[in-house]
Amino acid sequence: MICTSCGTNVFAKKNFVRFNCPKCNKVEIIRCSTCKNLGTKYICSDCGFEGP
Repeated sequence: MICTSCGTNVFAKKNFVRFNCPKCNKVEIIRCSTCKNLGTKYICSDCGFEGP
């Protein structure tokens, strides 16, 4: 699995989160612990929603 924000393999990190896009609920967003802690932006590939 790859972090949506930075492209890192999340299995190489200690923790990660997975959730569906809060706007369209169609795309799974995956974030590594680093991006989550830093509040790095992610963009939904379906609806364009941006969030941290």
